[in-house]
Amino acid sequence: MNRRRAGNRVRAVRLGVMFPLLILLGVVLAGSSSPQHPTTPIYDVALDLNDTHHLYWRVDYGKEEVEFEVHSKGGGRRPWLAVGFSDRGLMEGADLCVLWTDWHGRVHFQNAFVDSSHRMDVADHQDCEDFRYKVLDGVIKFTFSRKFNTCHQHHYVIQRGTTHVQWSWGSGPLYRLSGVLASGDTTGMVRVELLKPNLPQLALGDDVLVLEVHSQKVRVPSEETTYWCTVERLPEAFTEKHHVLEFGPVIEAGNEDVVHHMELFHCEYPPGVTVPKYQGPCAAPDRAPEIDACKRVLAAWAMGASRFVYPQEAGMPVGGADFNPYVMLEVHYNNPLRHAGRVDSSGLSLHYTRTLRAHDAAIMELGLEYTDKMAIPPHLSSFTLSGYCVPECTALGLPGDGIHVFGSQLHTHLTGVRAWTQHLRDGREREELNRDNHYSTHFQEIRRLPHPIHVLPGDALIMTCEYATGARDNVTVGGFSISDEMCVNYVHYYPTTDLEVCKSSVDTATLTNYFGFMKRWELQNTSQEAGWRDNYQGIRWTPLRAGMLADLYLNSPLSMQCNKSTGARFPGYWENIPIPRVLHPLQPPQSPCSRGKGGEESDSHLMN
Repeated sequence: MNRRRAGNRVRAVRLGVMFPLLILLGVVLAGSSSPQHPTTPIYDVALDLNDTHHLYWRVDYGKEEVEFEVHSKGGGRRPWLAVGFSDRGLMEGADLCVLWTDWHGRVHFQNAFVDSSHRMDVADHQDCEDFRYKVLDGVIKFTFSRKFNTCHQHHYVIQRGTTHVQWSWGSGPLYRLSGVLASGDTTGMVRVELLKPNLPQLALGDDVLVLEVHSQKVRVPSEETTYWCTVERLPEAFTEKHHVLEFGPVIEAGNEDVVHHMELFHCEYPPGVTVPKYQGPCAAPDRAPEIDACKRVLAAWAMGASRFVYPQEAGMPVGGADFNPYVMLEVHYNNPLRHAGRVDSSGLSLHYTRTLRAHDAAIMELGLEYTDKMAIPPHLSSFTLSGYCVPECTALGLPGDGIHVFGSQLHTHLTGVRAWTQHLRDGREREELNRDNHYSTHFQEIRRLPHPIHVLPGDALIMTCEYATGARDNVTVGGFSISDEMCVNYVHYYPTTDLEVCKSSVDTATLTNYFGFMKRWELQNTSQEAGWRDNYQGIRWTPLRAGMLADLYLNSPLSMQCNKSTGARFPGYWENIPIPRVLHPLQPPQSPCSRGKGGEESDSHLMN
C-alpha cells in the first residue's frame, strides 16, 4: 500500500461526466433561460472528513452568480443543513443558506446571519435563490444559486481568492429558524477558491511520465521549525530536455499537519559539476558548500494547495545537454507541539514530457526579503508591509519583450489575512497580478490567472500583505519560523529569464538611524550593537509607535535583492533605492450595485 497521498481535496470535472450524479443541478440548468455550455467545469469538495456532506458548484460569469448543489447523508428525522460563507472561517457573522423542515413537515429554505451568540437570524433580504430539493436513496440533495454581490448590506461578497465555506447540520423539525444555534449537532469549515477562472482543461498526452523527488525517511526533529534539504541526481533520461506539465505534493500519510511547504530547486552549475548528495538540515554548518548554488525554483507547494497545471503554451524546462543533473528538495516542517518520533518521506511529483511546448516557464519570487529587518507590532487588527520589485531591477533582469505571468502563489505565515500584488508602468497602476482578501496561511494554492499578464522591463511590482496581531503580546519579525512572518508572491511566467528574486527590505542605514532615534528620543531599549530582532523586541509598543513604524516603511528607501538564479545580484548598487510610487491608481471595476442590479449599496471592493 502506498503510504503517501496527494494533498488536493478540490476536484474539477466536466459537466458531461458529472451529469448522471448531479440530477438536480441538471434540472436547474435545463430550466435556465441562458444558454449552457457542456464544457463548463463543475467543482466539488467534501465538507467533512467522512464525506457525509458534499458540496458541488459551478460559476456563471455572465450572470455573476455561483450555482451550488449539496448532498447530505446525515440522516436523522427532518434535519436542517446550513451552507454559507464567512470572512475568516468563524461561525459568528456567517452568511448562511439554510434548508429546514417545520413541525408540519413543510420544507423551507432561508437566508440567515449568525449573531454574536452564534444563533441564526433570518435575513431581511433573501439572497439564496433558485432552490430545488429532493431526497434520493436516503441522501438529501438540494441546489441554489447566489450572486457574487447581492448589493445588500452585511451580505457576503464572493470574490476571487479564498472563500471560507461554513456548514452546520442539526436535528429537526424546527418551529422557526431564528434563534436556532448555528453550531447544530455538527459543524465545520472548508477553504476553497469558488471563482476559479474558466480555463481549458488539458488532457496529458500518452508520452507523459512521472518523476517523484522526496525525502528519505526523515526523523522530523522535535523543534517548531525545521528546513530539511535532500540533494538528488536526476535520472539519465534528463540528459535530453523535457517540459514539466504539472506538479503537486506527495505527502506521507499522517504527516499532513507538519509538512508546511516544499520547494524543488535546480543546482545552477555547468553539466559536468558534481554536487554531493546530501540529506539534512538546510543550514547545517557541515553541509557541502556546492549546495548553496541550488537556488533556481523548479516547483513549489504549500499547505492547502492542489496540483498546478501549466498552460498549453508553456512548460517548466528540465534537462538537456547544458543542464546540471542535480536538484535539491527543501521541506519546511512546522512542528509547534514538538512531536518526537515522526518519520517522513514527503516530496513532490512532476508530470513531464519530451514533447516540448512553445515557451520555457520559470518561477520568480516577489515581495519582502526573508529578514528580521521588517516587523509587525503586537495588538493590531491591521498592519501592512510591502515588498518591491523596482523598475531598476526589471530593466536589467527582463528580456526586451518582457514576460507573461500566468500563475501566482501568495505566501505569508500565521498573522497574514490579506495579500495582493500591484503592477505599475511609469507610475500608472495596471491590472493586479493576484489578490486574496480572505487569505489564510492554511490554504496557499498556486492559482492560474484568468489570462497572462504582460510585464515589461522597467515595470514595478508591489507585493503587499496585511497582518492581524491582536492575539500577540510580542512584536512579530520577518524570518523563516512559522511564528515569524513573510510576504511573498511566487509568480509563474514565460519565457524564462535570469531574474530569480526581486525583493526588498527597508534600507539598512535608515533602519539603523530609526533605532538610534527610538533610544535617544523615546528612551527605548535599543542599541547599535544589538541585532534587528532584539532591537524590535526592546521597544514598548503603543499605537503611536506602531504608526511611526508604518510611516517609516512607507517613506524610506529600499535595500534590494535583485538576484540571479545562482544567488548572485545583478550588477549595481542596491541600497538606498527609492520606492516606486503609484501616480495614477487603477480604477476599480464598476459594482453591479451601481448598475441597478440590487437594492442597498454594499462594499464590494475589488473582485480581482
